[in-house]
Amino acid sequence: MIFGMPEEEYFAPGHRACAGCGAATAMRLITKAAGPNTVLVESTGCMEVVSTPYPQTAWRLPWIHGAFENSAAIASGVEAALKAQGRKKDINVVAFAGDGSTFDIGIGPISGMFERNHDVLYVCYDNEAYMNTGIQRSSATPFGASTSTHPAGKESKGKTEWKKDLTHIIAAHGTPYVATASISHPRDLFKKIQKGIEIKGATFVHILAPCPTGWRSDGAKTVEIAKLAVNSGVFPLFEIEDGKHVIQRPKKVTADIREYLKLQGRFKHLDEKDITFIEEQVKKRYDRLVKLAESGL
Repeated sequence: MIFGMPEEEYFAPGHRACAGCGAATAMRLITKAAGPNTVLVESTGCMEVVSTPYPQTAWRLPWIHGAFENSAAIASGVEAALKAQGRKKDINVVAFAGDGSTFDIGIGPISGMFERNHDVLYVCYDNEAYMNTGIQRSSATPFGASTSTHPAGKESKGKTEWKKDLTHIIAAHGTPYVATASISHPRDLFKKIQKGIEIKGATFVHILAPCPTGWRSDGAKTVEIAKLAVNSGVFPLFEIEDGKHVIQRPKKVTADIREYLKLQGRFKHLDEKDITFIEEQVKKRYDRLVKLAESGL
């Protein structure tokens, strides 16, 4: 057992992810938590490309690849078919996709899946850009990050918009369970995937998965960077169960946002004014999350 997790590997070694890929770590944990009686549905993205170079595959579970926008629609159909066959109670259905597919291109089918409340766990592995196709910005890309479509330069500070709050957008559908997780906290991630599967209805887990290539960071520091994101309040870990917020980490902010930013080349162009603005906005959003939890909302 690893951290109390099964030793079985359902995402096989030998895939073609980059060294230090946070999403590949997420795949190992997701599949371990889901277990052998699971059907996986994945849209086009980094994990699809690196795991299935024909005729090879890294998946040791039934796996379906759909187009960029429709993993939620396919998963809805799989769930409906299993119910019609009387087999759904024995088989888990897990859909997953990157932030581009989830935050942007596939948000319509995702919204439909949650509105219809299919018994599916949807997981977003969030590396904060369209990494598979060249590091283009997505609506998950944070303010100030330099990307290929929003590069930093004399006339640009990188992305000028704040990251979309998709977790609360999904929660607004009335789903019984929504959570954030990070590869830096594997046991927390593992438990949230299991919980999302066990709770009936459409559930959602949003996982931070740093990308050394797109974040221009050292692959050996992927877990450290993810941990700094959590402990600085940039990406807090929390659950919304039956409409109530519970914060797991940080209970109190313990890390410096500057330390988090300096380990990533995508932020190296930011000046003092930019960093101060990021600090203020992160604090504002974290304080609002604390208030929601304390008020029982």
